Amino acid sequence: MSRQNLPLLALAASLCLAGSAPLEADEPATRTLVHAGVLIDGVSDSPRREVTVVVEGDRIVDVVAGFLDGGAGGTVVDLRDRVVMPGFIDLHVHLGLEISPGAYMERFTWNPADYALRAARHARETLQAGFTTVRNVGDAYSTTISLRDAIDRGDVVGPRVFTAGTSLATTGGHADPTNGWADLIEGDPGPREGVVNGPSEARQAVRQRYKDRADLIKITATGGVLSLARSPQNPQFTEEEIRAIVETAHDYDMTVAAHAHGAEGMKRASRAGVDSVEHGTLMDDEAIRLFIENGTVWVPTLSAGRFVGEKAKIDGYLPDVVRPKAAAIGPAVAATFVRALEGGVIIAFGTDCGVSPHGENGKEFLYMVEGGMSPMRAIQSATSVAARVLQQEEELGTVTHGRKADLVATDRDPLADPSALVDVSFVMKDGVVYRE
Repeated sequence: MSRQNLPLLALAASLCLAGSAPLEADEPATRTLVHAGVLIDGVSDSPRREVTVVVEGDRIVDVVAGFLDGGAGGTVVDLRDRVVMPGFIDLHVHLGLEISPGAYMERFTWNPADYALRAARHARETLQAGFTTVRNVGDAYSTTISLRDAIDRGDVVGPRVFTAGTSLATTGGHADPTNGWADLIEGDPGPREGVVNGPSEARQAVRQRYKDRADLIKITATGGVLSLARSPQNPQFTEEEIRAIVETAHDYDMTVAAHAHGAEGMKRASRAGVDSVEHGTLMDDEAIRLFIENGTVWVPTLSAGRFVGEKAKIDGYLPDVVRPKAAAIGPAVAATFVRALEGGVIIAFGTDCGVSPHGENGKEFLYMVEGGMSPMRAIQSATSVAARVLQQEEELGTVTHGRKADLVATDRDPLADPSALVDVSFVMKDGVVYRE
């Protein structure tokens, strides 16, 4: 029997099976009553005590005072001794990435399936940490587009994924995939690979990402720490190029996130209308003013700064060209956080996990609180604020009627002890319990 006949035989068999039994009618949505001792709803500045979150199917249908009786046919989840919150949102992850001394050789030895399978493992770890939604801002081979779809189908367990697919860079820029390669093999990557020069190619690359079914656009507006190029902060797009990307992306209802360490690159990005700036390490007073004027959201990724700063001290962990950049840029973002917070910049939650370890996303809360943010505001940055950045405020980020039934709980009060957010004890996504 030839191999090409196998798909036809499989299709015929499935049709026979489908015809051998009647289709079942849709079952009514299951009703779950979540008894919360304390509820932090993601938007209110004060918690509520002794409430019931009513879940039907994958939606929250009511939030009522007191503990309702389950009655016949209902399921009660007893969290009366815990603090319940909306599922957390991490706006900056790289699920297929895992920084290690050997990571720089993977692009020569790994296949797309290798990245996809590792991303699936990291997705599970991320969900277990209480992060029910993530924004993946750059990957290899656009593998997180397939991962997103596999999670949506129920083939893989993980958070809800919004992904940029492959990031956009200029030639030699932070996301040029051939940085550090020998002339013999580097070639001349273009818009399909995410490398653009000039507004026309910039628009083409956005349209390619739309064709690839990405959810958003990620650009590298400045140099970076971990790429094999000298400068971590030089601007790498003209303002005209960024504006072409933003205009085209917004035509397709896609937001734009801009990686930026240096001040000039992030100022160009803000003036050109990007929706968020990632890292923002060397933000100056003018950048703070522009962010406020233009409504640019800042995603600081304090976890990544700490991680690379620590690894820069270890001989051989990072390449020689990367190590001094990590030592200089890594610790600087903590001081910037204090200034930006005091200056009134909108701050949303993002970790850069993949640089820092997956599953440790919750440590970002601790670093934000250390920088002067209140625990309540830090929680809101990972719930209602992050949902607005995703343009999903009607679906995610709050425990209110009509939102997705994404809930997490801690055993200790995170307002008194933010370390509780690192070790959640309950996770529900779309009305399904994944950790208890």
